[in-house]
Amino acid sequence: MLQTIQKEALDLLRQLIRIQSFSKEEDRTANLIAQFLQERGVPVNRKLNNVWAYNKHFDAEKPTVLLNSHHDTVKPNSGYTRDPYDAAIEGDKLFGLGSNDAGGCLVSLIGTFLYFYDQEDLSYNLCLAATAEEEISGNNGLELVLPDLGELEFGIVGEPTEMNLAIAERGLLVLDCTSLGKAGHAAREEGENAIYKALKDIDWFRNFRFPKVSEVFGPLKMTVTIINAGSQHNVVPANCTFTVDVRVTDAYTNEEVLEIIRAHVDCEVKPRSIRLKPSSIDKDHPVVKAGIALGRTTYGSPTTSDQALLSIPSVKVGPGFSGRSHMADEFIYVSEVAGGVEGYVNMLKPVINGK
Repeated sequence: MLQTIQKEALDLLRQLIRIQSFSKEEDRTANLIAQFLQERGVPVNRKLNNVWAYNKHFDAEKPTVLLNSHHDTVKPNSGYTRDPYDAAIEGDKLFGLGSNDAGGCLVSLIGTFLYFYDQEDLSYNLCLAATAEEEISGNNGLELVLPDLGELEFGIVGEPTEMNLAIAERGLLVLDCTSLGKAGHAAREEGENAIYKALKDIDWFRNFRFPKVSEVFGPLKMTVTIINAGSQHNVVPANCTFTVDVRVTDAYTNEEVLEIIRAHVDCEVKPRSIRLKPSSIDKDHPVVKAGIALGRTTYGSPTTSDQALLSIPSVKVGPGFSGRSHMADEFIYVSEVAGGVEGYVNMLKPVINGK
């Protein structure tokens, strides 16, 4: 059974690669995923380009595990030397846009879902969600359908990690800051220079250290990345705007970080979004312990994914290597796809009591 599922997962991945599925344009890959599941007797739900399904013997009295990955891709970069949609296999390598990020993870999770689909003795329900717009952190992907999925106990988010366990992921705040002064003539000591006011706050962003330090990531990191002010050489600027990139650790929530910043600076601080939250799962969680028992390592991920949209414990794990994501001539090893299905299955077995 496992070998059949592994072969079908690889075949599905090749079909997905052959379909262009840029973010916001994933309708045809959503069609394919829905058809693939329906052909195997699985009823599916769909909202826009998001497809989800539940195990056959779903029991509302049991907790539910989310199995999530995305089927959108970035656009191929100019460095490609081969057709990004060819899905060619050479030796153990399967080439194609989205093969590594995150097609291999997605089809491995779909295969894992099918492995457990018919079993009646599960202590957890399974919810498989193949979602859109992950590459652009869009509003019409996982975030759109989360209210429809029902109550979730914990999640597995499929991203290429070489099947190691990212047990924490940094959140992201992008802050647009404005220091307000008063315009005047530079030669007559007039006005109030907004640049000088901004410098005081910028220095705070540079040097402040948050008291709580993450065991996984260490200190929270803030970096001023853009600054704009002034219109001409002899006018004291009335405002100065600057942008701050804040990588939030699991020691704080985004809201807590924003509150602390506003209490210490004089400038106006407007977050572009507080959606991309830090996430984590306890090292003693059964699914983490199961992964460690399989020889997998744990680490904290510096990159963001749809995991940032979840308010439940979640682990980011999947076949493939993060360094291949978005690269020219992207590929995944065929053996990684097979190993992804087997790895997910063996990770879940001791947790959900599957056979």
